Amino acid sequence: MLGFSHYNYRHFSREILREMAQSPFSGPEPGDGAPDFKATTLDGETLRLSDFEGKKNVLLLFGSVTCPMTAASIQGVNELYDQFRGDEIEFLFVYVREAHPGERVPAHNSTTEKKEAAVLLRDTEELEMPIIVDDTRGSIHRKYSRMPNPAYLIDKSGRVAFRAKWTKPEALESAIEELMEMQRERGVEHVIVHGGQDISMPLSYSELYAYRALERGGDESLSDFREALGIPGRVALTPSHVSRSLSERSGRYIAIGALTAAVLTGGLYAGFELRRRRLGVPRNPYRAYEKDEVRDTDNGTDYGAVGI
Repeated sequence: MLGFSHYNYRHFSREILREMAQSPFSGPEPGDGAPDFKATTLDGETLRLSDFEGKKNVLLLFGSVTCPMTAASIQGVNELYDQFRGDEIEFLFVYVREAHPGERVPAHNSTTEKKEAAVLLRDTEELEMPIIVDDTRGSIHRKYSRMPNPAYLIDKSGRVAFRAKWTKPEALESAIEELMEMQRERGVEHVIVHGGQDISMPLSYSELYAYRALERGGDESLSDFREALGIPGRVALTPSHVSRSLSERSGRYIAIGALTAAVLTGGLYAGFELRRRRLGVPRNPYRAYEKDEVRDTDNGTDYGAVGI
């Protein structure tokens, strides 16, 4: 599953949405050894995941600057980092392909372009943890399910203690606390915690934050998202419209897609207005990065595609 066309797809589409809805949560399962990798952070540090084995637990997060679920979870992720970083756990954020590429942040055609997008995420979201930039083929991402926003808690033995299909800070906080408590009480490195995994989709916290991810991609990102959900271009993206779409359509992938849209589209206008008013500026509050020229890219053929 997950397709076999382009890893860095140029447009989010209904076919990609269908593939995501029909695909299981792949990647290492609870109790499995976490696949090793060697990578370089934005700060130029080269590291291997296995460097932490026997020394630290690792929370491995994945996302991109155009991923609504990444934008929705980032505040909670930053709070987790402030709360738990130290001798017991290392945080690593892996920057993957764009979930919703557009004319401002296109599909990555080079490592340089991917690093620029990672810098944009770091700066706009004030992400302090080390950011690993995956290569343009998604070599790390493909080992860890290829979903747009998963999370893996890897214990000191190098095995998966907990995994989440979508990064949900509340679930990760509980898993981290349980893991560290069990390690202290039992004196062991490996333990499966918090039921091993969470594959449910978050339904509440993204409403005020989703818009900025799609808007950062550009008008094409918004248009592709609307088309993938079957919403006519003349119709505004509103929760009531999505609710009607859900009742009128059938099939598993449409149900999941529409449910996702209900989460995301509630914030398309509200998030924009909230931030504009809070900042007290008349201009678009999300376009500070437009001073940088964004080049069009042509995508090379590679691996499977999925995004949300």
